[in-house]
Amino acid sequence: MKSLYTKFVVITIGIMLLSGVLAFIASNTYYQQKLKPANDQKNTDIALEMAYFVEKHPTINLNDYLGNLSTVGYQIYLVERSGNETFFGAKFRNNELSSTTKQSVLNGDIYHGMLHFPKQTFVTGFFANELSNSIGVPLTHQGKKYALFIRPDIKLLFNEMHVLFGWLFGLMIVLSILMVIISTKYLVKPISKLTSATKSLSHGSYSVELDTKRRDELGELSQSFQQMARKLEQSDEMRKEFISNISHDIQSPLSNIKGYTNLLGKEELHSRDREQYISVINGEISRLSNLTKQLLLLASLDRNEDILQKKTFNLSQQIKELIRNYQWLINEKGIMLCYSLPDTEYFGDPSLLNAVWDNLLTNAIKYNNPDGSIEIAVETREKSIFIIFKDTGIGMNEKEVERIFDRFYRADVARSKTVEGTGLGLSIVATIVKLHDGKTVVKSKKNEGTTVTVELPID
Repeated sequence: MKSLYTKFVVITIGIMLLSGVLAFIASNTYYQQKLKPANDQKNTDIALEMAYFVEKHPTINLNDYLGNLSTVGYQIYLVERSGNETFFGAKFRNNELSSTTKQSVLNGDIYHGMLHFPKQTFVTGFFANELSNSIGVPLTHQGKKYALFIRPDIKLLFNEMHVLFGWLFGLMIVLSILMVIISTKYLVKPISKLTSATKSLSHGSYSVELDTKRRDELGELSQSFQQMARKLEQSDEMRKEFISNISHDIQSPLSNIKGYTNLLGKEELHSRDREQYISVINGEISRLSNLTKQLLLLASLDRNEDILQKKTFNLSQQIKELIRNYQWLINEKGIMLCYSLPDTEYFGDPSLLNAVWDNLLTNAIKYNNPDGSIEIAVETREKSIFIIFKDTGIGMNEKEVERIFDRFYRADVARSKTVEGTGLGLSIVATIVKLHDGKTVVKSKKNEGTTVTVELPID
């Protein structure tokens, strides 16, 4: 996966290289089409002026004159018909020139070596310090025929080329700016989409589509953002479901209390009915009290992870005492209970963990079948303690197991059998176990039973 940093570096370097190449190609085209012919013509005019001046001043010393011109910035080659040749100024890198060319100039023709120099890049062509890359004109002095070849030396060429190089660098800058604007739009576009998605999310619209196929940090960010959006949507749905459930669970007992309170107001009410109504009202009050206690406990667990008051205690002894408290209810339903609880010391919050065992045991009793069974075991394996609650109750299907830790969720079978409960028990269990860095695993089969395993790590 290429990181955004790598992409930025690669794109920046690519822009610099590409703008340089494009600017160079444009400059080279300009040189070949415009500058090269103009340069050839300019130097041809200079060479002709030299020849004209010499012919008009026959008494001038030719060597001194050409020598002075070479100091101005020209490389000069002079050849007589007899073959005698003289060089003035800086040396040519390559002195090769065909005899045909020399003879043609001696016969009165003009040699356009600069114009017809092989088409190369302007740097190579313009600065090629070769005799063939020169201008040749015929010259007559004191009755002798000469062929005069000239070209500007390097120093003079640089002075002439500074404008072209200026255009070259200017073009590079302009092209770089244009490509930076285009590439920045490419890099910023997903960020703009993320900004729009954030605004949509803030207005409660969770359906956001982002480019998650990018293999860089922005791709990862888009994936994380979409996952966050889905979780927020689920949280919002859970919140709505939570409000709906808690409203129902509070309204139902309140309605019963109100109804039976109205019945108690009747003067002709029999004492036996009065006692029954009062019993129902007390039961509904207990139900509301239990609901509020569990809600307060959940709120405390959610609000502050420092709620834990850890100390070392006998975990197995705690579960045994809990079993004794529910023994009457177990016997009443005819449930057979067996357990394997070897003495096990654990460092944790005994009060919160007691709420865990209480919820698991009451669930095993409530959702069990008459004459069913419950097995409880505590096992120490390597660096963890496993607490297992197994019953032969109504069980659940896979979809119900997936949602069993959702607040206020109750399986359809539990509702259809009108088993009392708030749907908060296992949510409390999972939260407390998680605070102890443990995990809760539920395995269940419809009409066969449920096994809940709590794993607590040993520090």
